[in-house]
Amino acid sequence: MTGQGETTTVGTLPTPGTERSRVPATLTRLVWVLWVVSCGALLAHLFSGETWSVTGLVTVDGLTVTMWATVTFFSGIVHSYSRRYMAGSRTIDEFFTRVFAFTLVVMVLVAADSLLVFAAAWLVMGLVMAELVGHVRGWKQARAAAAVARRYFLASSGVLSVGLAVLWWTTGATTISGVATATGSGSPTVLLLVAAGALVLAAMVQSALLPFHTWLLSSMTAPTPASALMHAGFVNAGGILLVRFAPVVTVDAGVMLAIVLVGATSAIGGKLMKTVQTDVKGTLGCSTVGQMGFMLMQAGLGFFAAAITHLVLHGFYKAYHFLASGSSVAHESPSTAKSTGSPGVVGAVVVAITALAGGAVFALLTGKGLESGSGLLLTLLVVLSVLLAARGAVADTSLPTTLRYGAVPAVALPAIAVYAAVYRVVEGLLAGLPAVGQPAELTVVHGVVALAFVAAFVAIETGVYRRSERLYVALLNATQPARETMLTSREDYNEY
Repeated sequence: MTGQGETTTVGTLPTPGTERSRVPATLTRLVWVLWVVSCGALLAHLFSGETWSVTGLVTVDGLTVTMWATVTFFSGIVHSYSRRYMAGSRTIDEFFTRVFAFTLVVMVLVAADSLLVFAAAWLVMGLVMAELVGHVRGWKQARAAAAVARRYFLASSGVLSVGLAVLWWTTGATTISGVATATGSGSPTVLLLVAAGALVLAAMVQSALLPFHTWLLSSMTAPTPASALMHAGFVNAGGILLVRFAPVVTVDAGVMLAIVLVGATSAIGGKLMKTVQTDVKGTLGCSTVGQMGFMLMQAGLGFFAAAITHLVLHGFYKAYHFLASGSSVAHESPSTAKSTGSPGVVGAVVVAITALAGGAVFALLTGKGLESGSGLLLTLLVVLSVLLAARGAVADTSLPTTLRYGAVPAVALPAIAVYAAVYRVVEGLLAGLPAVGQPAELTVVHGVVALAFVAAFVAIETGVYRRSERLYVALLNATQPARETMLTSREDYNEY
């Protein structure tokens, strides 16, 4: 095979040109300065509770400072990582400029109060991300992936613009705060429901929910740092959109129920699609589809603070895994590879107790799920998440039995406590936003969704779903990127 006899040398890679560019170092320092400033704004808001605004243009509130601190931190990590990753590339300055521009646009988006500014930032954010997806111009696959992403993002912007235009026409308001005031009273009109539907659809496209996930799975041509920024930041825009326009999407229980259903479909579908993936990035991509489904589902339940907490913590998780994706490829013999097996009776008991205890800790620390209501479904999601994590750890037979059985609850329960603490902090930061503290009423449909999650968990853990060849083929087809975006030649890949 080509390349087998080549000698690989690891060392410092120079930037082409007579002089080393200062753009990467300068922008990296600038983004860390932005992070420090954002943390200062976050602390100031926490202690003072004040909101700063430029009337009709931007508002710096709890959501703004939370997302500023989160986005600039992720961007700072990506900038720092990219200085080594992109070293030697002739387009390093272009890459850093785009990543920094993306950061600034997202900061504008989360602070925007003007409908026009919000729509413009949404559009520019998508166009910049599409350019990052197709950054390697020498690959026709990268150019094709950029074109696919651009089409989806333009469609999302178009749908969002329709929704915002309808809101302006219906309420006469040109700001998000004005829309919130105008929709806070009275029965929902047909036009208001149309606007809410358009906002939900735009969020689905941007967050790569089923069936709009193809752009995400076709974006693997993007440099790894860009993928990290995409999966840790860009896809979260759908959650930001729903929180900003919570007064609109909560105007009718049917809209909230639809958000739960589309979120649950992607959460379950993403988990199933992940089981048929064999490559690291493809697995992470399917995981993102599922996690974004969870995020929107939490918003649909009326727990907008839980959705923001989820996107922040998922961002940390996914950024780490993308930037560490190279080390995830194991070079070892089968005898030394990680082995898994049945957890056994004792292991099953440990997993079950840990999951129930995790749900109890979350419920006690947050107050969700202690009484009848949609909080029960939120707590069930926590129980299932702990169950999956504990099941994977206990089934790892390469670890000593005592370590597996003892460490699982010792790690899982404090982790849930940290999650609950972050949730309470975010809940406090969002307290001043309109309509974010109105949990949805529990319905029969919510019960069906809960049963679907349990059934999907049982089917995956027992392997029953593998017996259906038709399901396997359907899942495999659903995870295929656009054909023109697939890299099939190793020589072309090695060239870049």
